[in-house]
Amino acid sequence: MKLLVAVVLAFLALPSLAADAARDYPSRPVRVINPFPPGGSSDPSCRLLADALTRSLRQQFVVDNRGGGNGNIGTAIAAKATPDGYVLVFASGTTFTINPHVYSSLGFDPKKDFTPVIRFGSVPNVLVIHPSLPARTLNDFTQYVKSRSGELNYASAGNGSSMHLAGEMYQKMSGTKMQHIPYVSPGQATQDTMANRTQLIFHLLPAIAQQVNAKNLRAIAVLAPARTALLPDVPTSAEAGMPGLEAGTWYTVLAPAGSPKAIVDKLNAQINTILNDAAFRKRVIEMGVTLMGGAPADVTRYIASESPKWGELVKSAGIKLD
Repeated sequence: MKLLVAVVLAFLALPSLAADAARDYPSRPVRVINPFPPGGSSDPSCRLLADALTRSLRQQFVVDNRGGGNGNIGTAIAAKATPDGYVLVFASGTTFTINPHVYSSLGFDPKKDFTPVIRFGSVPNVLVIHPSLPARTLNDFTQYVKSRSGELNYASAGNGSSMHLAGEMYQKMSGTKMQHIPYVSPGQATQDTMANRTQLIFHLLPAIAQQVNAKNLRAIAVLAPARTALLPDVPTSAEAGMPGLEAGTWYTVLAPAGSPKAIVDKLNAQINTILNDAAFRKRVIEMGVTLMGGAPADVTRYIASESPKWGELVKSAGIKLD
């Protein structure tokens, strides 16, 4: 009888212990894994968020870049971490909506190995071309590509990347054919497009806006529903005559599966507060990121809604990596 009473009392104490853990969290530095190299499109946003959390929660949130495998390597490291709230991953949505259709093995289970915290924000791909090409509109560009079927090379950050899939989507919708040139480094892909070794790239907005504004490359269309303040004169794909040509990526914060709900809820509330801060919003929007926020469940719903679209495109393009 005494044992039964002790077990019941211990069970009743669990909610109180969880609340205490959340109240004291974080009591030591938190590691935020960014599964992409330093200087990549997600890096500035990840570091801004880590700095904001460091200030608001009065404990260090340290960014740890673990690039490779289109985000798979760093995400797999996070999946295997102790689920106590002290390891998070600032993941790319494409890791969960594109990679499962492209790779035979990810190194993690995207449906079982993570507890979602929050959607951070999204960034679109932008079709940019070398200035020597005569096209200035999307229609002009499409006609140019058709007149040189299979001759133009488009660069990407690698097979299965958002840049690659944006190119496949464009070709499918426009009835054009180009050669895909995958790179390990998005920076090298950009440099080769600027040098006209490749003629175009469907780059992510934060990483390419500076080169467009410097006129090293010409932007033809933003592959998003709305124009961006970073390139206000560049039309959306719908405005340019190709509605539905929308591609990009989005960033989300996740914790290893089994992380305490009270800590996840605390992080979600804190990050939502940060995303609604006027100064923080201004800095991130100026980088070309559309902020999202919301509840943890929104992450799961968004992945479920986006995954079939990219899965169909991957299948039709015949993309498969070991």
